[in-house]
Amino acid sequence: MSELSRKRRLAILSICCTSLLIVGLDVTAVNVALPSIGRNLHAGISGLQWTVDAYTLVLASLLMLSGSSGDRFGRRRVFMTGLLLFLGGSVLCSVATSVAMLVSFRVIQAVGGSMLNPVAMSIIANTFTDPRERAQAVGVWGGVAGISIALGPVIGGALASAVSWRAIFLLNVPIGLIGLALTWRFVPESRAPVARRFDPAGQALVITFVAALTFAIIEAPSHGWDSPTIVIALALAGLGIAGLLAVEPRREQPLLDLRFFRSVPFSAAVLTAICAFIAFGGFLFLNTLYLQRVRGLSPVDAGLYTLPLALAAMLVSPYVGRFVGRHGPRWPLLVSGSAYAVACGSLANLSAHTAPLLLLGSYVVFGIGFGAVNAPVTNAAVSGMPRAQAGVAAATASTARQFGQTLGVAIAGAIISSTAGLRARGLAEASHPAWWAMLGCGLAIVMLGLVATGERAKLTAQRAALALNPEALSTHPEALAA
Repeated sequence: MSELSRKRRLAILSICCTSLLIVGLDVTAVNVALPSIGRNLHAGISGLQWTVDAYTLVLASLLMLSGSSGDRFGRRRVFMTGLLLFLGGSVLCSVATSVAMLVSFRVIQAVGGSMLNPVAMSIIANTFTDPRERAQAVGVWGGVAGISIALGPVIGGALASAVSWRAIFLLNVPIGLIGLALTWRFVPESRAPVARRFDPAGQALVITFVAALTFAIIEAPSHGWDSPTIVIALALAGLGIAGLLAVEPRREQPLLDLRFFRSVPFSAAVLTAICAFIAFGGFLFLNTLYLQRVRGLSPVDAGLYTLPLALAAMLVSPYVGRFVGRHGPRWPLLVSGSAYAVACGSLANLSAHTAPLLLLGSYVVFGIGFGAVNAPVTNAAVSGMPRAQAGVAAATASTARQFGQTLGVAIAGAIISSTAGLRARGLAEASHPAWWAMLGCGLAIVMLGLVATGERAKLTAQRAALALNPEALSTHPEALAA
């Protein structure tokens, strides 16, 4: 890609952020509309879990394939294809007449969505080549995530209350069409110098692992953990991860290049993303049900209640992006993990009569934690890695996010299904173990932040980059000598 003017680079950043906006709006708006969807389509807790997790599961399964496809076939081409599929799936979701149809159409949405954010991040990584400028761009990206979280519950709640939950999916159409037109006009085509081969075995193993594990967690409360169905699902998940570890190192161009994980910062970023989004997915899912089923709020009022979370994330993210560019990721990770732990700990004794001020305060603190975690995770995923593999690196981090959110919804739903069934009166008390689990995720982020930001960890990142790009050895011989 030839050198672009600053004005053109900022325009490309704005266009790429469009994909994050519509995906973020869709996820958070659908979350706040879950009770309305459940009533209209006669869906139970499991059906609501699948409405969210069918989308995030397919995203998690296909993100790495989509990232490498952008590097191979052209990032602009794949990005625009993703927008078209996402818009088509959104229209189909708006006319679904059963929860099974809705889940199926969410899969189509997710196939398109998998081509958006990792490819957009790859475009950003190849557009902003200066490390500090890239970190600042990632901060803007995180700010847009906050905006989508802020607008999603409010807009989704308003549409569900005033029109119908179906209008939420139609909201994606005008935004997506604008994104398509601007992408065609302003984003230059780019691809990796050497096309990567497809890895069907790796793709099948990723799908097997993610789908089997998610199915087991969601369906275990109704089947029982010792039922043959759940045991088989868990065994398939184990075979999937074992197969990845056995097959991928033997591939010349694997879907999941395990050499990335020789970098301690990269590995820690992936684990941090999983922990952060387990907490995020569980937090949104539990609060949506709690505010509407236990507190009796309307969808729009529930969306307004969670607005402080999103505003805090939106305000913190750009600052954190600049901070990471200048000072590194340690302090943002420590702040993020601590905020997660405090917010979830404050809700560990949630009841139907919890003070509104405590709820709002916990939402603000959680929003600070969420806003502080995205920039260091994304920056660690793409910084120091060869630009030709930026799509794969960014997609791996995005996969970790979606996988974490899938697990968060599945685990939270499984906990309340096991202990409260469908009785709204017991839902608040039934959620207590889930809040403690999310507190543990926050503490894990703190520990990972400490481990991943030391000098030894940085040396492992240099060695991993050289293993991926041996031609750079002549300019960085000290990395292997260290």
